Amino acid sequence: MKLFSDGAHSKSTSIDFFKYIGPGLLVTVGFIDPGNWASNIAAGSEYGYALLWMVTLSTIMLIALQHNAAHLGIVTGKCLSEAATDNLRPWLKNAILFTAVIAAISTAIAEILGAAIALQMLFRIPIKIGSILVLLTVLILQFTNSYRKIEKVIIGFVSLIGLSFLFEICIVHIDWGASAVGWITPSFPKNSMPIIMSVLGAVVMPHNLFLHSEVIQSRQWNLQDENVIQKQLKYEFCDTLFSMLIGWAINSAMILMAAATFFVHKTTITDLSQAESMLTPLLGNAASLVFAIALLFAGLSSSITAGMAGGSIFAGIFAKPYDISDNHTKAGILITMVPAALIIFLIASPFDGLIYSQMLLSIQLPITIFTLIYLTSSKKVMGKYANSKCNKVLLWCISLIVSFLNIALLVSYF
Repeated sequence: MKLFSDGAHSKSTSIDFFKYIGPGLLVTVGFIDPGNWASNIAAGSEYGYALLWMVTLSTIMLIALQHNAAHLGIVTGKCLSEAATDNLRPWLKNAILFTAVIAAISTAIAEILGAAIALQMLFRIPIKIGSILVLLTVLILQFTNSYRKIEKVIIGFVSLIGLSFLFEICIVHIDWGASAVGWITPSFPKNSMPIIMSVLGAVVMPHNLFLHSEVIQSRQWNLQDENVIQKQLKYEFCDTLFSMLIGWAINSAMILMAAATFFVHKTTITDLSQAESMLTPLLGNAASLVFAIALLFAGLSSSITAGMAGGSIFAGIFAKPYDISDNHTKAGILITMVPAALIIFLIASPFDGLIYSQMLLSIQLPITIFTLIYLTSSKKVMGKYANSKCNKVLLWCISLIVSFLNIALLVSYF
């Protein structure tokens, strides 16, 4: 098929692509959420550049998985949760989606906790009280849909802070030789499995697979028009690839800065607020303030997407799309956000809570991946857009790698 017949068409197509950008970037909010900050800082401060390979591997897997989830949404017009409800036996579907709701709650714990830590840094508000304030703020934004008005501002602000990490690596001493080796050479330092799994859980997040398929299909394209489907599939992959590479760069930069700031000085990080010193080379005495504000916005924006994912998963159990005016969606948001805030009251160490919430995500991840592969490989579900043999091989390799890492984590405890 001829893509561009003339210069005007080429220009129009380019404009269409930039209008299309969005679903991938919304998912990328999860790349710089508080759970990521904690996992990456722990990885860099404890093991230097040795665990950079996990960011690379996770991002490669993420591109394939997020593209596959978006593929499902575009072709079927349904999110992953709805597709599971329509095509799996009720008992199996309920078991899978129940674990997915647990994963969304685990995600929300990290997001709310991160924002609460930021409130403590900014206003000396106790974390438990801050968690309730964050919960109420996020619920108001979600139930009124007013978050849409500030969503771009939040994403833009958080992205700028993420880019500040990239800029910082240019003005501090980074061992680029060790970094290059770390990016491509798998290594498993002693006692590193919990951190490896937390990095995996912080990058490849189950709730984001559900969220991506929901956001992408909610645009209500004409699924009867083959040209429309082909166009959306092409633009979606570019959007996903672009967004995920941004996430890879920011995650890598966090580990690089933690390695250069903490690891070389043998500094142990037990509190996320300690990481404010990562911004000191760039911002001097303002580092603490900017770090806390960035963490607050990161926590709020990612809490919103975690709630959206929970609402989508729960509504899908009843074969309903995400719709904030629907009671199923509202219930899903409450089931995700309220228990997450209450669990924070039981957490002794906030920093450990962030780490282990990400580790829990990676444990649930194989269940979501196996479900996604089954649905997108089915001709009954996807028709002629079902996964090719090459795609199946790639996706099954990813699922086996994730499963192996989970087994290795369990073995490491014994």
